[in-house]
Amino acid sequence: MRALRFSRKQLGIPYALFLLLFVVAPLFVIIYYAFTNGEGQFTIANLQGFFTDPNTIGTLFYSFMLAVVTTVVCLLLAYPIAYVLARSNIRHKSVIVMIFVLPMWINFTLRITALKEILTIIEGNLAFHPFLNSVIGMTYDFLPFMILPMYTTLSKLDNSLLEAANDLGASPLQTFIKVTLPLSVPGIVSGVVMVFLPSMTNYVVLDMLYNSTYIMGSLIGSYFSAYDWHNGSMIALVLLLIILIFTLFTNRYEEDGSKSRGGAIL
Repeated sequence: MRALRFSRKQLGIPYALFLLLFVVAPLFVIIYYAFTNGEGQFTIANLQGFFTDPNTIGTLFYSFMLAVVTTVVCLLLAYPIAYVLARSNIRHKSVIVMIFVLPMWINFTLRITALKEILTIIEGNLAFHPFLNSVIGMTYDFLPFMILPMYTTLSKLDNSLLEAANDLGASPLQTFIKVTLPLSVPGIVSGVVMVFLPSMTNYVVLDMLYNSTYIMGSLIGSYFSAYDWHNGSMIALVLLLIILIFTLFTNRYEEDGSKSRGGAIL
């Protein structure tokens, strides 16, 4: 029997069909509802309503601030962990990395429920602000996504560059600031993208932690729950454009950081 051989184009057909059915087609549905009214007529009233509705703008601002604070907290916690794991001579580092990754294998609902119980016990003596609860929940959920890309980048640093900096008289602090930190930018950017973008829309954490505030994901869900697909689709479309712009900006910055590798050390 002749062996079956498939070209690259043929092997890509299932993937292309998946994209068309579950990515492209739903996107066109969202665009259709975003620019039509209840009678199916074209209108930009939904777009105008997005920028004139105080509730929508306030929710967007709150979501943005929550995502920024969560990303900064994750970055401050994750970088030292990733640096120590990647650049130290600790034995069984892979086991330690596995411990940080292990929560990602546990069901999201179980993890947040456990965190809620812990916060309930703590709040018996300390009354946390809802915003702080949200940051704690988001950080707990997304911290591994910040650690992994930075650990991967730091573990692949060229030791000869660090040795050259030491030979040229740079102190450990100067070596870190002028060599290690710039070379770790791609990992930082990847981690920021993986934390910032879902933090703006992951309303499940807020709901499970009994937080009554809204972020963009919960606002979109409320419109669709009320069968207002037109305003809900417009908010989703605008948020998608914001995420696209942010992604393009971070990708360009990551490329610039990669091109600058091997530059001046001192």
